[in-house]
Amino acid sequence: MSIVEDAKQAVKGAAQAAMQTAVQMAPDSWMPGGRPDPLIRQQHGFVGKPISRLDGAIKVRGIAPYAAEFPLDRMAYAALVFSTVAKGRIATLDTAAAEAAPGVALVMTYRNAPRMAPMPLFMTSEKACGGNDLPIMQDDRVYWNGEPVALVLAETQDEADHAASLIHVDYVAEASVTALDEAKANGTEPGQFMGQPLKYESGDADAALAAAPHRVDATYTTPRHSHNAIELHAVTVVWEGETLRVHDASQMVAHMAWSLGHVFGLDEDQVHVTSPFVGGGFGGKGLWQHQVLAAAAAKLSGRPVRLMLSREGVYRIVGGRTITEQRVAIGAQADGGFDALVHTGTVAMSHHNVLPEPFILPTRSAYASKTMKLDVEVAYLDMVANTFMRAPGEAVGTFALESAIDELAVAMDIDPIELRMRNEPEKDPTTGAPFSSREVEKAYRDGAARFGWAQRGKPGARREGEWLVGMGVATATYPYYRMPGGAARITLTRHGHATVDIAAHDMGMGTATAQTQVAADRLGLEMEQVTFRYGDSSLPGVVMAGGSQQTAAIGASVIAAHRALVGELLKLAGNDSPLAGLDADEVGGIDGGLAKLDEPTRHESYASILARAQRDTVVVEATPPMPLETMHWSMHSHGAMFCEVRVNIVTGEVRVSRFLGSFDCGRILNPKTAASQFRGGIIMGLGLALMEETQYDERNGRIMNPSLAEYHVPVHMDVPEIEVMWTDIPDPHTPMGARGVGEIGITGVGAAVANAVFNATGKRIRDLPITLDKLL
Repeated sequence: MSIVEDAKQAVKGAAQAAMQTAVQMAPDSWMPGGRPDPLIRQQHGFVGKPISRLDGAIKVRGIAPYAAEFPLDRMAYAALVFSTVAKGRIATLDTAAAEAAPGVALVMTYRNAPRMAPMPLFMTSEKACGGNDLPIMQDDRVYWNGEPVALVLAETQDEADHAASLIHVDYVAEASVTALDEAKANGTEPGQFMGQPLKYESGDADAALAAAPHRVDATYTTPRHSHNAIELHAVTVVWEGETLRVHDASQMVAHMAWSLGHVFGLDEDQVHVTSPFVGGGFGGKGLWQHQVLAAAAAKLSGRPVRLMLSREGVYRIVGGRTITEQRVAIGAQADGGFDALVHTGTVAMSHHNVLPEPFILPTRSAYASKTMKLDVEVAYLDMVANTFMRAPGEAVGTFALESAIDELAVAMDIDPIELRMRNEPEKDPTTGAPFSSREVEKAYRDGAARFGWAQRGKPGARREGEWLVGMGVATATYPYYRMPGGAARITLTRHGHATVDIAAHDMGMGTATAQTQVAADRLGLEMEQVTFRYGDSSLPGVVMAGGSQQTAAIGASVIAAHRALVGELLKLAGNDSPLAGLDADEVGGIDGGLAKLDEPTRHESYASILARAQRDTVVVEATPPMPLETMHWSMHSHGAMFCEVRVNIVTGEVRVSRFLGSFDCGRILNPKTAASQFRGGIIMGLGLALMEETQYDERNGRIMNPSLAEYHVPVHMDVPEIEVMWTDIPDPHTPMGARGVGEIGITGVGAAVANAVFNATGKRIRDLPITLDKLL
């Protein structure tokens, strides 16, 4: 078998079996409207087991095809030229040398690019996923430093890169705003997130703060961050008549198809997007200008096009996390009870996107306080559009909030965990809704015992040679989401094989594996008898891999489809079946067929049902109800993050020597893949705490460190042994009892590290990253 054929089999097999992360306390313990269903279906043993990822073998063998690895006949390779001014117009554009360079097939600029509509801006409609809403190579205007101004197609990537270097561009620069202080001086606007204002007030928090006998009031700052997925952003595109076929690295294939159709004036079904394997996303792998430019160049040249951004190119046109300035003030009584909790501040954003970093989100539900004041203001810069980045809001919001709580605990001489427990809310502090499930105290209690928290001493008290040693702790939190639109299809054959189809994604987190476990248990089949297909816009459903909600979205869809399947099978079974007279709620998938849940001897195999009905297959498709559970309950995952650091008294170097994450995320579907997700988030949190910073020149809006040589991320020497543990207590109000695990791991880490640094040195760092110059 050839590598290409082998790769196709990989896509068919692993991409089918590679996508599930649902727990399954009871396949039907969750019902529309967030009501618990008294029916608890029997388990068959796969959910909860540490099963290795089904796509692992083909990835190790190197035959899993990524977006830049689809071979097409007559393919041309693309390279981009990026602007060097923050705002202005193109004065001269000399492409003659590039056009005459060896191997060049096309040079595309605003002069010859096809007419295209702007990308539909993410969150402006159900399937919109554009990173910005600017015109793409339609005129001579420049909107940020790094915007693509020319594209070269050539026979090889080297020839394309060389020709792009020959293009000469002069600009007429216009007045731009590239410094945060200037942007704030121009005035700010209230921030909004997912259509809701980032503002909340309860009581007079300012007065309560002033009157409180104990208080802290400090400003915390965080820099820009870039995603740096190991797989570079890439796309391979080809026009087949009036159909656009796109092999992309995407977190949202259905959204991509709709949005690209809008750009090129096509119906949604004229755009076919596949993304079976994605080498990391973290929120960055949506629709940016490079996919549109590749499709435009393919249309103009009449050839398939591959465009893979360089690492620098990713920094230039793909947004990351924006800067924040946060004030946290807490007023407390002598017993530690909060009288006032203030969390306000400013973030930067471009005029052409809709994501202010929502840093107040964790504060909305984390602690009880008699009064509260939360507010995010937006200052506008001429910069690359920022976007979602792993745990948007929570990752940096918990740094400020949890650092301030540690500061208050030190000032009041109260153990930081005890102070948090004294302010545990009985219901959601801002909505008044009851919590669906909240096991924060158990996570802290179990984690403290495992980590040895009782050994923590006073700041600066523990020294080992040149190293000061300290411990810190912080709360992790991330909300439960379930986005609507996730139809799923199940095809069952008379041989007892089921195929589950849904336009969802696996970016390496083991979604397909966990979902195969869930589907196998629900259907009463072996895992080998279930194929999970995903990563293709032609499949049913509109599921985005973001917000740690994909597990719930897929689970709800599979529940709906399975209900429909059981109903159809009962009809086919007829009056001669042991199942005659039963309805769907009385029946479960057991031992390769259906059986009455409380009387399993009333059983008939799928093969028998379909044979009697003279059917080879039965196919059902269903859409779950809207996510009404979030209207009835306050739904969040939580964790307790424990960190031990060593700080060198000579150099100021910080080393994290131990880390433990103790999580409460509902039922854990697959301990092996979940642990990997928790650890991955924690490692990214260590980067946020100690080294990550997208350096931005405020004079001209240019990103100055667009490479992994200059933008530092944790490597093996930076990462200690990371221990993770969890409660594994199902949430009765979510599909399968599970809440997301993909993003919570990064939350709280920055504060846990900063608090440990303080405990080691007595020096409080409120400006990330914590670099040695801030400790010397």
